[in-house]
Amino acid sequence: MSKLSTVKKGTLTVLSLFLGMGVTTPLLLSNQASAQFVHSNIAQVRRIAIPSGVSLPVRYDEAEKIVVLPDETVPVTLQIAANIKDRQGRILIPYGSELVGEVQPVGNGARFVAQELKVAGESSQSINASSQVVTRRETVKRGASTGDILEGAAIGAAAASVIAGITGDRAIATEEVLGGVGLGALGGLLLGKDEVEVISIDPNQDLDITLNSRLALSY
Repeated sequence: MSKLSTVKKGTLTVLSLFLGMGVTTPLLLSNQASAQFVHSNIAQVRRIAIPSGVSLPVRYDEAEKIVVLPDETVPVTLQIAANIKDRQGRILIPYGSELVGEVQPVGNGARFVAQELKVAGESSQSINASSQVVTRRETVKRGASTGDILEGAAIGAAAASVIAGITGDRAIATEEVLGGVGLGALGGLLLGKDEVEVISIDPNQDLDITLNSRLALSY
């Protein structure tokens, strides 16, 4: 786990908001976004609206990096890296809540697209949020050791198969593999290949998400 992840875990308040009775009071954040609350006394339900543009920190405990092919899509589940609270100290999104989504190719890189937010004890709900685009690449060559590139990595199934085919290192199959594409389905990608480029993602630095649309929560 990176030092940055440890710092994130110690962050008690990432997002501060004003809470009003029938009144919404915006608070300007560093990205000039505002957030608002609507509190309902009916059945003691709190309805919370966090607007688009707000960023949320994430962490990934399964590996130190994620390695995928440039055109590969893999399922990934991240966690919220700190309690998201209002100014009264009430927790809106608890530390460790899960973000289910995918690392998807885009342009010259890849990004994480969150699709579902899972809060313990609550119903899961859809979320429209994504990370920055990561363009960091590394090259794997035929016959070369993959130790530096794959050490501590979660590897997309397609990337693992192609790398194994090029390097002859079948031990890759014992690594953390994301997705389920087998080597047989990728045989055509290996013909005449002496090297392959992969995208290397540091999930604890690269994948903090930004809401692309308003996130409504009810507790």
